[in-house]
Amino acid sequence: MAFSEELARRIRKAVEHLPVEEKKMFGSLAFLVNGKMCLTAGPERIMCRIDPKLHEQEVKRDGCSTVIMRGRDYKGYIHIKEENLKNKTDFNHWIKLALEFNKQLISK
Repeated sequence: MAFSEELARRIRKAVEHLPVEEKKMFGSLAFLVNGKMCLTAGPERIMCRIDPKLHEQEVKRDGCSTVIMRGRDYKGYIHIKEENLKNKTDFNHWIKLALEFNKQLISK
């Protein structure tokens, strides 16, 4: 499986204070927070699961695209290119969005 070890390390550090399980999924390394898929480290990108209500505004950011699986767009799932995550502020933005949505899923 090809995924960015650097991105996986950065995600691990960002979520180390939470109950996290790592699992190989979708050709990437997925990070399940509180049993819910939250983030993945893939080849030269991450995938964030965010509030679908924020999808349209967030996918407009540089290096972002909607996750497409089997020809279907997945609203609330966004790929972000590694080159657009070099800045700590940008990286933290995506981690924050993913973790905030993860809390919503748990409360349901």
